[in-house]
Amino acid sequence: MPSIPELIQLLPKAELHVHLEGTLEPELLFELARRNGVSLSFDSVEALRNAYVFDNLQEFLDIYYVGMEVLQTENDYYELGMAYFHRAARDNVRHVEAFFDPQAHTERGVAMDAVISGFSAAATEAQGLGVSVYLIACILRHLPASDAMRTFDALLPHIDRIHGIGLDSSELNHPPRQFTDVYRRARSHGLKCVAHAGEEGPPDYVWQALDELRVDRIDHGNRAMEDERLIRRLAQEGIPLTVCPLSNLKLGVVSTLEEHPLKEMLEKGLVATVNSDDPAYFGGYVNDNYRRIAQAVHLSPGDISLLARNSFQASFLSDETKARWINEIDKIDANISNWSHSD
Repeated sequence: MPSIPELIQLLPKAELHVHLEGTLEPELLFELARRNGVSLSFDSVEALRNAYVFDNLQEFLDIYYVGMEVLQTENDYYELGMAYFHRAARDNVRHVEAFFDPQAHTERGVAMDAVISGFSAAATEAQGLGVSVYLIACILRHLPASDAMRTFDALLPHIDRIHGIGLDSSELNHPPRQFTDVYRRARSHGLKCVAHAGEEGPPDYVWQALDELRVDRIDHGNRAMEDERLIRRLAQEGIPLTVCPLSNLKLGVVSTLEEHPLKEMLEKGLVATVNSDDPAYFGGYVNDNYRRIAQAVHLSPGDISLLARNSFQASFLSDETKARWINEIDKIDANISNWSHSD
């Protein structure tokens, strides 16, 4: 019978909460800085990596946005995307719904077409790695809603290359309801809708995302566990949560992984998934997150398989494709059961 780490590697998975800009490893960051003539305040890869110590979300964002300065050309975005998709494939990730932040690039003078064309080319090439990719354009919530609307206008010529809209950046004091109008427009154009809520913000932000933005999925959602009525609603309606354990630890959302609510989420019937968020900054890609949280909260093999099923069930893949991947997970479970009985 395989060990938990072996099972994690064996199972196909979808990753539904990863920021492509957050996969920018220091080695590539330094290479792009050299290529594009960007001066850095760090003199080595190790010095930069050692700076990845954060007490909260804002401290992370402060260095995160500085790192983006090196992304300037379509090829930069392509290289960043391909570096992550290769890494995801090694973790047996078979589908990715990847975030990117248009405003963080266009406000620096980078053309929207360069960003989307670079990421789209990488998404297309990832199919050769056995990884399907949907792109989700995120609105930066610390910027005014009027800026979000202008950004959506700029996205419209490229709408055939994106699958959804999201909401990220500094959560505190930036409630979801500020962006109701842009979400209404996104739905009218057939885009799927997700939003970061309940990471640092209160359970009320999750309610707002559900009732006012009418999202299909909640990104993070940890603080929903403080509201029993909200927990019941999420369970009854099958609203998925894209949970990011190592991110939560690194940003102080939880003090230790042992106190992470993931196992409780599963026990209460929530469609929780495991994801890496910004793995270059938080010290782990998707399988690292699975392994660390499994050990910390004592996930069983059945829990691991359920999380893998949830990842496809919570995705925006067609019902037929979801069923195909879930059937593959069921076959692996059946084989493991047979191995166990033959021991």
